[in-house]
Amino acid sequence: MDLQFRNLRIRNAVASDAPQLTRWWNDGSVMAHAGFPHGLGTTEEEVAGKLAQDREETGRRLILELDGAPVGEMCYRIVEGNKAQIGIKICEAARQEQGYGRIALSLLIRALFDRGVSAVVLDTDLENRRAQHVYASLGFTRLGVRRDCWRNQVGELRSAVDYEIKPGQLVDFTGQGT
Repeated sequence: MDLQFRNLRIRNAVASDAPQLTRWWNDGSVMAHAGFPHGLGTTEEEVAGKLAQDREETGRRLILELDGAPVGEMCYRIVEGNKAQIGIKICEAARQEQGYGRIALSLLIRALFDRGVSAVVLDTDLENRRAQHVYASLGFTRLGVRRDCWRNQVGELRSAVDYEIKPGQLVDFTGQGT
């Protein structure tokens, strides 16, 4: 996948991205919202191995770049036959809350629908209000809350909010249509 809108690019993560992904994944401040306040404790070799298993048909890890510099990551996985489960992290704090997430999600979701995906699903922590606001603004339907459904790295029970969006519901923040 290689998607571009103005100075923002989404591309497949490759082996040479393993050092950057490892830094982000081992940084508790980046990974806390995903339940890992102490980071993942992974190695570049482990990350490169995961990247080598990615396939267009089943799912990929993606790098989000601004002006040619990596600032975050995205991913998609094909689930339940024809649905895609996605995720996004703007990992560089200086680039958060500037609208790049909405644009990146618009690009990815539109590309997945163009490939014939019937729906895009995701979840987020119940306390992640910023993400919930973004998903609602894009047209996602809130399916429900799963209370105390998982434990984070330090053993705290966490709740998740499930979302879904189908073709025709996307509010496209690139202005290029749905």
